[in-house]
Amino acid sequence: MNMTASRSDSVRGGGRVTGGLSNVLVANRGEIARRVFATCRRMGLGTVAVYSDADAAAPHVGEADAAVRLPGNTPAETYLRGELIVEAALSAGADAIHPGYGFLSENAEFARAVQAAGLVWIGPPIEAIEQMGSKVASKKMMDAAGVPVLAELDPAEVTEAHLPVLIKASAGGGGRGMRVVRELADLEPQIAAARREAESAFGDPTVFCERYLETGRHIEVQVMADTHGTIWSVGERECSIQRRHQKVVEEAPSPLVERVDGMRERLFEAARLAAGAIGYTGAGTVEFLADEQGDFFFLEMNTRLQVEHPVTECTTGLDLVRLQLEVAAGGALPAEPPAMRGHSIEVRLYAEDPAHDWQPQSGTVHRIDIPSVTTEFDLLDRAGVRLDTGVVDGSVVGVHYDPMLAKVISYAETRTEAARLLASALQRARIHGLVTNRDLLVRVLRHPAFLAGDTDTAFFETHGLDSLAEPLAWESDEALSLVAAALADAADKRAAARVGGGLPSGWRNLPSQSQRKSYESRTSGVHEVGYRFTRDGATIDGHEGVELVELSPERVVLNVPGERGPVRRVFTVARYGDLVCVDSPLGPVSARRLPRFSDPADQVATGSLLAPMPGSVIRLGAEVGSRVDAGQPILWLEAMKMEHTIAAPASGVLSALNVTVGQQVDIGAVLAVVDPDDAVNENQEQ
Repeated sequence: MNMTASRSDSVRGGGRVTGGLSNVLVANRGEIARRVFATCRRMGLGTVAVYSDADAAAPHVGEADAAVRLPGNTPAETYLRGELIVEAALSAGADAIHPGYGFLSENAEFARAVQAAGLVWIGPPIEAIEQMGSKVASKKMMDAAGVPVLAELDPAEVTEAHLPVLIKASAGGGGRGMRVVRELADLEPQIAAARREAESAFGDPTVFCERYLETGRHIEVQVMADTHGTIWSVGERECSIQRRHQKVVEEAPSPLVERVDGMRERLFEAARLAAGAIGYTGAGTVEFLADEQGDFFFLEMNTRLQVEHPVTECTTGLDLVRLQLEVAAGGALPAEPPAMRGHSIEVRLYAEDPAHDWQPQSGTVHRIDIPSVTTEFDLLDRAGVRLDTGVVDGSVVGVHYDPMLAKVISYAETRTEAARLLASALQRARIHGLVTNRDLLVRVLRHPAFLAGDTDTAFFETHGLDSLAEPLAWESDEALSLVAAALADAADKRAAARVGGGLPSGWRNLPSQSQRKSYESRTSGVHEVGYRFTRDGATIDGHEGVELVELSPERVVLNVPGERGPVRRVFTVARYGDLVCVDSPLGPVSARRLPRFSDPADQVATGSLLAPMPGSVIRLGAEVGSRVDAGQPILWLEAMKMEHTIAAPASGVLSALNVTVGQQVDIGAVLAVVDPDDAVNENQEQ
């Protein structure tokens, strides 16, 4: 097969058949499965999905031409069962398997089983996966090939002189198993925790240490190589803004590389050396840690497609998934890749709460709508916004998998425009049902340091996570949004009334007491809204000069006093049980509608530790009756492939521990109770 046709034909497809491939199974789920399916459809290839019981209703299942169930819910029962996936491919008539990223994408034994079954493996040679699969061995190999590396440290030999060090999982990435250690006393327990997390995520508990650079730039190079000896360094990406060593914001090209003369050429040469040293073919990424002067060190090579590959696609015009398929079918790359143009930024939209230790969230996504999106899972050749997502309205985010909801990607001629476009798209998005990191992402994209290209790995520490994680809607704006919610709720009740539904709610000939509704916001507590409908509209307690212009259950228009006269504000309101979501240019607001009378049985004792998410108890850190200090770990939960520490909210006595190791708990369950010292003292004084 000849891949030296015109660029547009090579990238878009033009109806050509890719070698002998006709039907591709994606050994993955969610967004990456949908992404691969999109390219397969554009190429006229059939698609096969696999799914766990938890994913039975997931969008990627319904979009495939065929789908095969993997019984169970956890990754270990399903997406990590290579033999079941190979059986699924054979039973569904697939002739190739694309692994996506994560799960078995860098598992040499799985690739070997795929080929042994007579299927095409859409990935690199097995030997390359094995060589890069061990982060320890790969560094030694890269060092021998002339690629700059950071020295690997044996955990048993780490001393005070080595601190701080970074613990890393040898078999995986994505931040799983990573721990920063600054005190030698913390080394052993952190290694144990990293091994547990690595075993859970990758099936391999091997970890190693390396010197930790407190600040640096995470720069990576996309490589693409064919079986005919051509190796491309397609372009670099910067992925320095991270939480828990997992990328949050990615962009191409890198602001640092743009600034330092000659750095791109040196990076590209190092990436080609790395790929050539292991006889690499297909798509891969060589990752480096760089300093502000442009010196860089090899971190690892990911022998798969990266989560952030869309920013490279947008700045090169290449469909990287298509190239993977063509290379796997034996096609030849042109001598040189296309030149980069413009700028692209990607953010990962997570169901998590950055303001509370990045706690992952689970539950129903009632609505996800980004009105500014111009394409999904496709290339952008003009300024616009791309969406790659694995969820739709009504999707349920469970506890078994990563809580990423979507990747939102912008492309524009300049970096400033790309950042502005993406921030605006995110702010205008309607995301209902779960707490997300959306507000944080918008604040990052608009931060002066980000716009100046000052984006090292300590970005959140340097600029303050507390301020970056603040809601987009200020407290006064939130109060006004909840006024709109109360008025819309009243309109909704009147519209549903069987008698007198067309009459204005609460209107009388004589003035009456204000009607009241209460809402509880996660960020600012309880808001009580008092309002009274009049002949001319409504009066709202505490909001002098606010005029009601238009009212329906889903839309409220208010005139709000401004410095030079009234300003019209439009609010859209959605309700899901007691959850009310209000969207406006002031910022998104969500709150729980409180009942008029509370049930005493619903009251939670002071000092109670509630489960922030469903999960499994994996360790206990204290016994009933023992004294605990504020912040001391009481127990550990495992959820969404990560360990989460549940700590004492105050110093006192652990009076109750309601769970045991191995127990599954639901969100909101009372795990333990700490009687705080001040409460004990008050009781003694009485």
